Amino acid sequence: MSTTKAPEAAPPETPPETPARKKNHQPHLRRNLPGYLMLLPFLALFAAFLVWPLLNSLYLAFTDFNGIKPPGFVGFDNFERLWTDDARFRKALGNTVMYVIASVTLTTLLALALALAFRTTSLRDKTMRTIFFLPSVTSSMALFLIWGWIFDVEDFGLANTVLGWFGGDSVAWLSTPELAVPILVFISVWGGAGYGMIIFVAGLNAIPEELYEQAEIDGASTFRQFWHITLPLLRPVTTYVLVTSLIGAFQVFEAVYIVFRTTASNVGGILDSALMIVPYLYDMGFGKFELGFASAVAWTLFIIIFIVSTVQLRLTRTLKDL
Repeated sequence: MSTTKAPEAAPPETPPETPARKKNHQPHLRRNLPGYLMLLPFLALFAAFLVWPLLNSLYLAFTDFNGIKPPGFVGFDNFERLWTDDARFRKALGNTVMYVIASVTLTTLLALALALAFRTTSLRDKTMRTIFFLPSVTSSMALFLIWGWIFDVEDFGLANTVLGWFGGDSVAWLSTPELAVPILVFISVWGGAGYGMIIFVAGLNAIPEELYEQAEIDGASTFRQFWHITLPLLRPVTTYVLVTSLIGAFQVFEAVYIVFRTTASNVGGILDSALMIVPYLYDMGFGKFELGFASAVAWTLFIIIFIVSTVQLRLTRTLKDL
């Protein structure tokens, strides 16, 4: 019995290569070379004005350098002196921690309260948002000069003038050590709440109104709606406001330098009562010309901000998963 062998199927024809297919076969570098060439000017400026200064400051942190003589390598001596022998740095660190905790907390709470109060598109709310946001777009130098005049120790200061209207005695606002950090916190909250308010308003307007309508139908009170709907959905916005406020608070400089510089010969005011880390860095680097030690202060501040920001982000992520 004979069997007939079935003919083998012909292999599928390979489609001819089109120009697009040939282009995809080109090496990655050659294909993206024009884009890389257009990035070169930015990369050059980025390396010259950011990467190189950062690396150079890291090197100087391990040297004894006064800006005149060549830097001499001293290892970790600057950091050891900073954390073990420098009482002025500990004073600046303590003031900074108190300032950061108070200013960030109060600024965030006030910004959220303002956003809840003026979140609509009515003319009244738009006007109020503009008024509260104005300090954020006004020259900080001008604002701090005005605050220096308001809290001036003489009788022509606005704060003492108002106290005189009510029969009160003049207060040496800037010369009283116990008032230094509260004054800085007050200035920070006054100037920063408007910016946080705008961010919170954007977050509030992104929450679907249907959630509130459904909660109202179910009988939820205004507080329960705020606690179970508004706050959880505002968590990313709150994290952004907290982290940016925290970084800005750790880097406070102009308020200390302008408002308190006139009350004493040093940058931190009377008994260093207003001394913060960045003004201390400035004083050591450009006042005493200990540039190597100032670089160690700068990198210590960077490490502190990095650790605190990382912990805050991890904590926020943990609360989100609960």
